Amino acid sequence: MNNFNQFNIQITSKGFEGDKIKMSKILNKEIVVFHFKIEDSKVFKERGTGKCLQMQIAVDGKKHVIFTGSTGLIEVIQKIPEDGFPFTTTIIDDNDRYKFS
Repeated sequence: MNNFNQFNIQITSKGFEGDKIKMSKILNKEIVVFHFKIEDSKVFKERGTGKCLQMQIAVDGKKHVIFTGSTGLIEVIQKIPEDGFPFTTTIIDDNDRYKFS
C-alpha cells in the first residue's frame, strides 16, 4: 500500500491569514490589500456575476480576510498588475455599490 509521503505533493496555493471581517467594519478606512482570489459563489449566485472576491487585507496593521460579491470590486481588482500588490486603498459605498478609492 502507498504512503501519502511517497507522493511528495507540495501545496502551491497560499492560504489567507486572519479572521473574517465584515465589509461594514472596514468601509471608509484605509486598508492594505495583499492578495485576492475570485471563485464561484453559492452565496452570491443570485446577484451579480455569481462570483466571490476573497481578499487578504490588513486594517490597522492586523490581517483579515474579506469576502464580497461586489461586481465593481471584482472588475477593478483584476486590472491591477501583479507587481502592484500590496497596495493601500479605502473601500467606499457609492450608491449601494462598493468601490476602491
